[in-house]
Amino acid sequence: MAELDIRLTLNGEERSASVEPRLLLSDFIRHSLRLTGTHVGCEHGVCGACTVLVDGQPQRSCLMFAVQVDGASVETIEGVAPEGELGPVQQAFHEAHGMQCGFCTPGFIMSLTALLRESPGASDDEILDSLSGHLCRCTGYVNIIEAAHLARARMNGGA
Repeated sequence: MAELDIRLTLNGEERSASVEPRLLLSDFIRHSLRLTGTHVGCEHGVCGACTVLVDGQPQRSCLMFAVQVDGASVETIEGVAPEGELGPVQQAFHEAHGMQCGFCTPGFIMSLTALLRESPGASDDEILDSLSGHLCRCTGYVNIIEAAHLARARMNGGA
């Protein structure tokens, strides 16, 4: 099958590539671009580990083809903070111990980052809704929710 040329903005940088039409976005990010922070868990869109932001909205990269992001802006976990620093959501996860093994953490952070950018004063119900499509096999979610509340407070000038 012939490859297709795509252009995208990846973590603020213009990129172009030739990809097979059937190449999954998750595989393109991990294998072609070597950005391994986007994890692949279930490969069915259920676990949320592969979540990236496409034009600012959380998307399961295992359910999209790379050609679908032609002309789009894509942000991965590697792009949420300046190099060598943590973004506000990442810092909150660190401080509130919102992770254990860390496999699912990038997906949680990407969804929560999108929500709090769009709605810094998101309600508890909105936070729970934004995280409801993510599965964690290690935690009881208590610290993840605590991290979300801490990130919300910080993004609103508190704590």
